[in-house]
Amino acid sequence: MDSRAAVATAEALSVSFAELASALRDGTGSGCSGEADPMRRVADGFLDGLAEISRLDAKSAALKAWLAAVYADTAGALAGPATSPEDNTGQEMAVVAEVACALTVSERAAGGLLAEAHALTTALPLTLSALQAGTISWQHARIMVDETLNLDRPAAAALEAHFLDPHAVNPARGFAGGLIPGRFRHKARTWRERHHPVSIEKRHTRSAADRRVEYAPDRDGMAWLSAYLPADQAAGIWNRATSAARALQGPAEDRNLSQLRADTVATWLLGGTGDQADTDGGRVDAGVPSPRAQVLITVPVLSLLGVTDEPAMLDGYGPIPPSMARRLVADGAESFHRVLIDPRDGAPLEIGRTSYRLTKAQRQWLRLRDGKCPFPGCSNHSLDNEADHILAWAHGGTTGISNLGQPCHKHHRLRHTSGWTPKAATLNEPPGWTSPTGRHYQSEHPDWEPPHWPLQ
Repeated sequence: MDSRAAVATAEALSVSFAELASALRDGTGSGCSGEADPMRRVADGFLDGLAEISRLDAKSAALKAWLAAVYADTAGALAGPATSPEDNTGQEMAVVAEVACALTVSERAAGGLLAEAHALTTALPLTLSALQAGTISWQHARIMVDETLNLDRPAAAALEAHFLDPHAVNPARGFAGGLIPGRFRHKARTWRERHHPVSIEKRHTRSAADRRVEYAPDRDGMAWLSAYLPADQAAGIWNRATSAARALQGPAEDRNLSQLRADTVATWLLGGTGDQADTDGGRVDAGVPSPRAQVLITVPVLSLLGVTDEPAMLDGYGPIPPSMARRLVADGAESFHRVLIDPRDGAPLEIGRTSYRLTKAQRQWLRLRDGKCPFPGCSNHSLDNEADHILAWAHGGTTGISNLGQPCHKHHRLRHTSGWTPKAATLNEPPGWTSPTGRHYQSEHPDWEPPHWPLQ
């Protein structure tokens, strides 16, 4: 497929969507004839429309993957041969960042798309063809990429053929597109484990090196904490937490099993006594200890005093209930910094120096201004980031807040190993970025709001 064919395909997809929408509005869908009941004809037409949209989504995903793969190849050719491993890494990071900004997705998502697109266009021809034909979904294609990861070419081709080639030796019963993605993954993984050329012992040893804990903020003062562990450890933790939670159940206990399990694990990890005291209204106010870590928290003074219910801001997370903030201030946070905010708009007041080295107050101010790494789409928490002069000190740049950013290590490295450059910041807004292609991308701006005053 060349660029003209890609444009033609995109136009055909657009026409297909438009024609389908028009047919459904007019009641002339493929299932809208031959039935005596008009309401049944309409219902069948919409159901057929859903199925057709699914096929069009698959075809669109195939085109998107092809475009991503060809862009990556073209960008690599334009950049020329890398002169060092660091230069090669910088080129790859620049491509990922460009795709992420163009699609308004995270770099993790963009990197995943590029990796999946590369696998589909270079090693999985049957999968790409099925996706282009609309007979499997994008979820099915991603599962095929995932389950053939780290397989050599013959093993990957055998797995793909088993599910997508009806003429293969001992093909799978039924077509992959007829299975919901979860069931297809189960079947693909089972076949992979049985036919993998490397023993599961060796693969487990390698995979265990990737064990990690991940943290993702959620709504309403909550967050997800997940761990990628060896299966026996994960199962053991789950079973032990479940047993401990069940032991706490009784007539006087109003928490359900899920709540008890969560409180038990939180108590273990935070070094509590394990007594699992009662909760108030579903909130864990006792029993589970407060975090003992460096905490930067901005809380309106009236909310801290309990006069208003305005949320506080927890660095690296976002809005939290004032009761949580009061608890952190009272007994949880070993390092609590009160922050002066402008009563007109709620933005913190600047603290500045003219020396090269940043003061502790300036670093805290950058954390407050940006909240995270200022690169578009990055969500790396500000506590892990590195202060950086936008205009280099050696080139006349000052150490004022308006000339400072706090990119994470990855994007600090990107700035110095590729054509990505940060642009001007302000006292209250983080710097934007310009890509090697000349496109300008804005950083995410924190939404400062003026403090609430209690009703008289």
